[in-house]
Amino acid sequence: MPIKYKVDVIAKLKEAGYNTSTIRKEKIMGEAMLQKIRNGQMVSWATLETICSLLDCQPGDIVEFVKEPAEEAGQT
Repeated sequence: MPIKYKVDVIAKLKEAGYNTSTIRKEKIMGEAMLQKIRNGQMVSWATLETICSLLDCQPGDIVEFVKEPAEEAGQT
């Protein structure tokens, strides 16, 4: 996947005072989105917006595009 997290989002949320229990309890985001973040999968735009709001940052502070080598991307 060429778009990857630049930071450990869960760790950054914890640093900002949002542990996963609080996030679920306050219905900031659901377990499915937390699991996607843990697994390095991309989340919805709405969830990315929520993360940026909580961390007071821009999407580019969280994710980056990493160009894959042609052979890995299925191109020859």
